[in-house]
Amino acid sequence: MKKTVNKDYFRSALFGSEDALVSTTGTVVGISAGTSNTSFIILAALVTVIVEALSMGTGEYLTEKSVHELDRFRWLKKSRPSMGGLVMFFSYLGAGLIPVIPIIILPYPTSAVLSTFAAFFGLFTLGYIKGRVVGITPIKSGFQVLLVGGIATLAGLVVGIMLRK
Repeated sequence: MKKTVNKDYFRSALFGSEDALVSTTGTVVGISAGTSNTSFIILAALVTVIVEALSMGTGEYLTEKSVHELDRFRWLKKSRPSMGGLVMFFSYLGAGLIPVIPIIILPYPTSAVLSTFAAFFGLFTLGYIKGRVVGITPIKSGFQVLLVGGIATLAGLVVGIMLRK
């Protein structure tokens, strides 16, 4: 007897699992290549898993919400999976570099503060643009994305502080 599987939940489970495996492994292996400090590697791995899980969950929520808001545009063609993958890759890469650039060019702790503000500004800007695209109040949408994404972002800081040695 074949069981019915919700396609949306199945897609989310596959996407989240794949992303977690790739992101966490890449982080842990990359940091392990740079240091043998086990405590540091574990801290980085836990922060990565918690922040990425929250990011994926909040991203899924905000995306689905936007799709429902765009539902009035049913005439738009469904996107191709390959194009969706490329869009996800380049948007993740581009947005991911926003908080990294201050870390590369500025000394700590200035870099950490500027990195956080740059990420928060990016979240607000993303929400503002989303609001304009889907036809809702851009400022309200900007603050919504900033709040939801900001909570996920701050989780990394909390975990780092809690596990600091």
